[in-house]
Amino acid sequence: MLCSLISKGQPQTPDRLELTVPWWSFTKTVLAATALTLVRDGLIGLDEPLADQPFTLRQLLRHDAGLADYAELADYHAAVANHESAWPADAMMQRLDVARLRYSPGTGWRYSNVGYLLIGRLIEQLTDLTLDAAVHQRALSPLGLSNVRFAHTRADLGSTSDYDPAWVYHGLLIGPVSQAALCLDRLLGGDLLSQNLIRQMQTARTVGGPIPGRPWITPGYGLGVMQGGIEGGYSMSGHTGCGPGSVIAVYRMGEGDASACCAVFEAGGGEGDVEARVVGQLVRAIRELS
Repeated sequence: MLCSLISKGQPQTPDRLELTVPWWSFTKTVLAATALTLVRDGLIGLDEPLADQPFTLRQLLRHDAGLADYAELADYHAAVANHESAWPADAMMQRLDVARLRYSPGTGWRYSNVGYLLIGRLIEQLTDLTLDAAVHQRALSPLGLSNVRFAHTRADLGSTSDYDPAWVYHGLLIGPVSQAALCLDRLLGGDLLSQNLIRQMQTARTVGGPIPGRPWITPGYGLGVMQGGIEGGYSMSGHTGCGPGSVIAVYRMGEGDASACCAVFEAGGGEGDVEARVVGQLVRAIRELS
């Protein structure tokens, strides 16, 4: 297990977490931050219908655009289990019949990796940059992050990996655990976006009740962040991500002037166990500061 804790903006764990790990769906938080810089700069509105689409950027970011997800395809799970190379994105979208919305935008909620693939394409279109370049220029570099990049080949995940990162169609960031914690802390601490956009990011749609085996009491989803109430009356914001063989959870908690951010990565762990480790670290840090 790797753990990095930041309290009131200052690292509280030794700077020795240089092992590069997959950030899995925490990548969505970074993509959302990049997209929101486009809103910040007036290149797009959060609530304007996208060109030739019936949904808005806000709905894509919050998973309520009506899109399906390739995780529902049995052939996808079989191909990943067989260590096959990823299908081309357009082939995946054809298999999924992605143009057929599963509900009217804004009327339901359904987690969709496809939505973040479309966000990545929108970022490229509006910046006239590759997704790699746009994310580095607009998010990673301004937040002062280092040694963070997109994985494109199996070798990027380690010489023994048999997983093709192209299966993560919106892109898979890899980097040190300490940089994941720093990324979220600086993002939600106001280093990149205005306070209004940060509030918009953390305004969540409640998506259910308590989740057995996990700390969420009122789980919700904002703009690229999982956001909601947890055990003990606290709330936290961030993202959990999981892929073949590992889980990462990166969350920030604030109470008054006190704030703490924690990232935990564990090989072979479960989402609930890793989130519980994060919660334990955050609650202790907040109590010490209060």
